[in-house]
Amino acid sequence: MSFSSKVKNEICRYTKLTKKEATALLSGIMKVSGTLGFGGDKKINFRVTTENPAIARLVFKLLKEHFGMHAKLFVKRSNSLKKNNIYLVMITHEMKVKELLKEVGVLKEENGMILLEYSIPKSIIDIDECKRVFIRGVFLGGGSISNPEKTYHLEFVTHDENYAKELSQVINSYGLNSKVIQRKSSYVIYIKEGEQIVDLLNIIGAHESLLELENVRIMKEMRNNINRLVNCETANLSKTVNAAVRQIESIKLIEKEIGFPRLPKNLREIAELRLNYPNESLKELGQMLNPQVGKSGVNHRLRRIEKIAEELRKEGK
Repeated sequence: MSFSSKVKNEICRYTKLTKKEATALLSGIMKVSGTLGFGGDKKINFRVTTENPAIARLVFKLLKEHFGMHAKLFVKRSNSLKKNNIYLVMITHEMKVKELLKEVGVLKEENGMILLEYSIPKSIIDIDECKRVFIRGVFLGGGSISNPEKTYHLEFVTHDENYAKELSQVINSYGLNSKVIQRKSSYVIYIKEGEQIVDLLNIIGAHESLLELENVRIMKEMRNNINRLVNCETANLSKTVNAAVRQIESIKLIEKEIGFPRLPKNLREIAELRLNYPNESLKELGQMLNPQVGKSGVNHRLRRIEKIAEELRKEGK
């Protein structure tokens, strides 16, 4: 089961809603996954189409409990390669579908004409709980979320640009930063930041999925931190090894060209220690001296040795 399906199945379990909340939820679902149809006698019908049986059951249940409608439920096989079942919840003229669609904000009446309502009616989301439930419905109808193990991406798909922008504003009213792009003939409202996706899951009530995503985020962050530390340690080790090799080459050059006796005592001591202990750190080399010398003092002496070797190289050219 995909992570999207897990989220949708979880939020479909929340069925104890007021009539106003049920209206907001159905509005969110119907606006993005509903289809308006006309019969031969010009009587309208409306159907909600989904591949998720939990969504179909939820729509059927809410219509029955809050609107007294016994919608028709159909199941058919998809024509896609996956051959999934498609679930259709059908509401007909006889069920007073027109009145329902006006109540949930899918249709509106102007100058005696019935028109499609592309905007989000303010009366449906005028209180915070209804706004949250509406976003939940939009996610059920046309939302998806990627597997957080792979990437962070949550999106809502709709077919009207103005509606997409309005929905983005509703989502962003919670301090989120959703954006709208066009994808072929559709408009996509998307969020790509893991922390903001967690916030949206909290808004729509997907708390179990939220915890699962947070666990994945924590594990990914731990792995990234470990990788950064390992890379940093590797880089530091590489620098230390390269410096030691360079120092030993310089010391051997000095020994060959002028001999250690020509060096000052403090440089001769550290040169001999570095040759005898090529893998020791500067701090450890300093502790071998008598009296002991700190890391910066050892580094200073070795830099003086490298400078002498550099001058010898120039003279030899």
